[in-house]
Amino acid sequence: MNKAITDGLVFMPPQFAVDTLGQWSRGDGTPGSDTYASLPSAAFVPADQDFGGCLEIQKTTSTQKLRYMGQTPLPTGCYLRITARVKCTGGALPTVRIAAWAGNAGGNAVTGIDLTGPQVTLQNYGEIVEVTAIVGAGDRGGVDMVWGNEPIYGHFGLDLTGPNGGVVRIDDIEIEDVTGVFLRDMLGWVDVRDYGAKGDGSTDDTAAFVAADNAANGRRVLVSAGTYRLAQSVTMNSRVVFEGTLTMPTDAILSLTKDFSLPVYIDAFGGDEELAFKKAVQSLMNGADHESLDMAGRRVSITEPLDLQAAVPNRLFYAQRRVIRNGQLRAEGTTAWDKDVVTSAATYSASNDGKLTQVNNAANIQVGSLVEGAGVGREVYVRSVNVSAQEVTLSQPLSDAVGRQTYTFTRFKYMLDLSNFERLNVFELEGIEFQCNAVASGILLPPLGAINVIRNCVFNRPGDRGITSIGDGCQGMLIDHCQFLSNEGGLLSQNRTSIGLNTNANDVKIRNCRASQFRHFAVISGAHNILSGNHFFQGDDASNGTRSAGIVITTRACNTQITGNYIDNAFIEWTNEREPEPDYTGGFGFAGLSVTNNVMLASNVAPWFSHIVIKPYGSGHFVNGMNVSGNTFRCVQATMYRAERVDTTYAPLDLTRMRGVNFQGNTYHNIVSGGENPLRIQHSQNSHDATWEVDTLYRLPFEGYALDVESVVTRSRPRNPSNVSKFDMPYTLTEQGGQKDKVHLVWNEPMVGDVTVVVRMDK
Repeated sequence: MNKAITDGLVFMPPQFAVDTLGQWSRGDGTPGSDTYASLPSAAFVPADQDFGGCLEIQKTTSTQKLRYMGQTPLPTGCYLRITARVKCTGGALPTVRIAAWAGNAGGNAVTGIDLTGPQVTLQNYGEIVEVTAIVGAGDRGGVDMVWGNEPIYGHFGLDLTGPNGGVVRIDDIEIEDVTGVFLRDMLGWVDVRDYGAKGDGSTDDTAAFVAADNAANGRRVLVSAGTYRLAQSVTMNSRVVFEGTLTMPTDAILSLTKDFSLPVYIDAFGGDEELAFKKAVQSLMNGADHESLDMAGRRVSITEPLDLQAAVPNRLFYAQRRVIRNGQLRAEGTTAWDKDVVTSAATYSASNDGKLTQVNNAANIQVGSLVEGAGVGREVYVRSVNVSAQEVTLSQPLSDAVGRQTYTFTRFKYMLDLSNFERLNVFELEGIEFQCNAVASGILLPPLGAINVIRNCVFNRPGDRGITSIGDGCQGMLIDHCQFLSNEGGLLSQNRTSIGLNTNANDVKIRNCRASQFRHFAVISGAHNILSGNHFFQGDDASNGTRSAGIVITTRACNTQITGNYIDNAFIEWTNEREPEPDYTGGFGFAGLSVTNNVMLASNVAPWFSHIVIKPYGSGHFVNGMNVSGNTFRCVQATMYRAERVDTTYAPLDLTRMRGVNFQGNTYHNIVSGGENPLRIQHSQNSHDATWEVDTLYRLPFEGYALDVESVVTRSRPRNPSNVSKFDMPYTLTEQGGQKDKVHLVWNEPMVGDVTVVVRMDK
């Protein structure tokens, strides 16, 4: 770059001549200073044998100054080289150096900068010595006078120092633009050092970065080698290339608006991937230029949980769509992933079912801890802790835990910890692999949030959990096309402890995911949920083996759709384990579950295994609205008694109150009793009897009672003992037999014949 060519600037001062000596000052070169015109100790020599025309000066002061009085411009980013050739012809031999006066935009002197170059002491009379110095904004190798960005012009010349009395001749002084020496690409780069950046790790270079960005005008900004401290937030609106590295306070934001991707942040922070990821997320959640952070396929190794709220300390709430996509987070094995376990006595009351009170050592209990104890359902977490009040707020109520007991609080460590945000809405993670390496868990959701999205992600070998909700941060959450790969594949199903995910709030959609060999794929609370297109399998190598629930529905009135899934060696378990007083006292009962068009496979299972299990935690419960249709139930290498059952560990269902149960259009293979309701039975009465007993053969769902008869249709001629046809209809008696699963057809007289009876186990 040469500003004399590109911008038409004039740097070169006039040659020495009789009529130009008035343009050369004996002072600083500022207007009104004394000149060399008519000075008895100075003269123009027109024909020196070495220089041609030159200026001859006799040194009479301790610092004999020579300055051009014209304002030589110094544009930002420009470097000038000042050169003078001198020789001593007599008297004492002086010392020579390039010198200058610097002026700012207001015409005032700029102080605190270098105004002189390297000095040379003349050694011999008649010997020509060249002195030179380079002046510019940047503290770069070869720059003798570092001026920063404040000076915009200078009065340049030289100084004679040392003993007085010497006579010195000075050739014409040259000033030339040498900016191109410092630029690698004369048109494509702007270096922050050219705008005053020191890169020494301690000086605040914020202003220099801003100035370089403002001057770039479409070019790239080069952060050349060095360590640059930015004490304040900086927004770079130009593309940036990092050879050097940055240091910044935690709350200072680096916004790279033209190069917003994780690899650039990694370059900016010297390869520190964890810090770069945090600073990139900080920028993402504090700027409007980008809706997503592209990890560009990079793997980021992390040695401790990433607390994203700590990385964005100015945000406790966030409700604008932001996305992190396309990369891998890898947990490196350190003690930072070790679980924290606390035991503490606490009191629980059904009238205050969302809290534990009178909690001992409340200060030691961490938000996000799993709560375990008698009467605690699965996947109950600490939502918040009030130390002064000795209270712990829970993510869900407990079941049958009223009173005081000792609880265990286990805090898993998550690769991405969002729990310190108070609310986080429409936050998305897409295409990220969480490589947990059996030491870390995946994602800890915020306590509040709506419509957060986890899409196309892989949770690889989580130590304990894939996705954990500790509150309502899962409201309306979408989990799509994710894989959950357990670390416990080699264990028997009943010995596994890891869980793919849990939810607490309503309207969750879990679609097209794949999960292998967890204790549970999903523990679902809340209502109005949809689980579709998923494939989860939980088998093991045991023969006649036990299997665990793949989906756990923890609320009675769940209004949940489970459709189009491949449920492999796992089952759907429906409970009311979120009720502090679990005996039925009112409400809908077990209501609103629809299980449709699923493929359900079991192999090598115990015969009592079932694909759909209702487990009441208290007495008096019944089903009041359930649809099971279009499913394929299949058992291989074993035979199952039935596809559905009631787990009576705590209590049975009240089979006299069943309502709205629809079991139709299902296919059963190697299952002894395929459930159907309404159940169509063909009965043939071959001996005359006034009472025909119609057996449902254990095919009523959940081994229900024969509560109602929808229809009785004769399929042949009803005949009395005289073989006379009788066309009067029988009446029905329901709930017959020891299991109350038979129906009696009562005729006016003994009859034989064939009928089709439609029986229901609900009303």
